[in-house]
Amino acid sequence: MPMKLLIVEDDKEAAAYLVKAFRETGHVADTAADGLDGYAMAREGAYDVLIIDRMLPKLDGLSLIHGLREQKVETPVLILSALGQVDDRVKGLRAGGDDYLAKPYAFSELLARVEVLARRRRAGPAEETLYRVGDLELDRLARRVTREGKPIDLQPREFRLLEYLMRHAGQVVTRTMLLENVWDYHFDPQTNVIDVHLSRLRGKIDKGFDRPLIHTVRGAGYMVRDGAR
Repeated sequence: MPMKLLIVEDDKEAAAYLVKAFRETGHVADTAADGLDGYAMAREGAYDVLIIDRMLPKLDGLSLIHGLREQKVETPVLILSALGQVDDRVKGLRAGGDDYLAKPYAFSELLARVEVLARRRRAGPAEETLYRVGDLELDRLARRVTREGKPIDLQPREFRLLEYLMRHAGQVVTRTMLLENVWDYHFDPQTNVIDVHLSRLRGKIDKGFDRPLIHTVRGAGYMVRDGAR
């Protein structure tokens, strides 16, 4: 499938070479010669992959990528740079890059890497790892929950329960949904297991704070949302 690419590269000859090479393989590539133009084009254009040099005038490549990620632009980024040491690659990836290729490079490898990034994008976004509702934050990877920046200690089942509720923030979650997705029950055990765990969770999440975030929707189920009852 043809790709639409943005190449942010201040070396005109290098950029022209890439545009020609990608065109010959059936793809379309736009170019930007400095970081500010690249930033504007990346925010406004519908690109499959961004190819960004690190050493750019007006706005360096890492700052460009960081700015895009802050603006929730999730287009995959391949960093193309003469800076190829391990520390350079680590900085690039931590800034928000998805892949890093050092110069000099073979176009066949660049093309393969870009195609992989484009396939990932078309497959859909990765599952979220950080959920926020008001001043409540849950980090799936770190297994950490905080409210107003204060850590909250949850048992494994309580964590799974809160995670599921926050994943569906603003939506009614039924008891059946909780039994199937938090407890892996595909039948009603005829116990008050949900009520017990929700009571404990409310005590940790809502007690001592100005407004509750976990709500009971009478006759329907439960909901996590920001705001008063």
